[in-house]
Amino acid sequence: MRILRHLAARGLVSFWLVLLLAVGPSFAQGDNKDQSGKPAAASPGDVAKDNQRKVDEFAEAAQAINGPAGNPECVWLGRRVVQLMYRDDLDTAFRHVDLYDRFGCPGGHIQAAFRCLTRFIGEIDDKVQKSLSDHVHACWINPAAQPPTVQAAATTPAPTTSGSAPPASVPPQPAPSPQTPPAK
Repeated sequence: MRILRHLAARGLVSFWLVLLLAVGPSFAQGDNKDQSGKPAAASPGDVAKDNQRKVDEFAEAAQAINGPAGNPECVWLGRRVVQLMYRDDLDTAFRHVDLYDRFGCPGGHIQAAFRCLTRFIGEIDDKVQKSLSDHVHACWINPAAQPPTVQAAATTPAPTTSGSAPPASVPPQPAPSPQTPPAK
């Protein structure tokens, strides 16, 4: 009798174990949608358009930048380093910098592009898909770029008053305080 209870208990445990192993993964996934987190496969037209955009960006960089910073490998690695630095993934960024240096790319261009990107931090929207990469590319092409608000403030003349409003009065200046000569 004791042996039968032991075998029954083992059989029951084995049954539940098999049941959990078989059913467990289906409960974990919920519904049968793609759980990889990757976007759906793009159409061949979208892929071709994206590839052409990349080729155009490399050609633009080669025309705009004299020297090795305009080489495609320097553009690709350099922009990647700047994006990783923006995302605070410094370990990966430093590994990319090692590759960047091996290709003979100028390290100063990464610094200048990142400095430029810090000027645009207020305009980078994480909810917009290509906001960061577009800003990084613009800063890679022209590290001296300024945000439009800074440019507008620098080029906008001071507001003038129209003839109908009385001119603004100059605020009164405090009267100079009488100074007593130092005692001798």
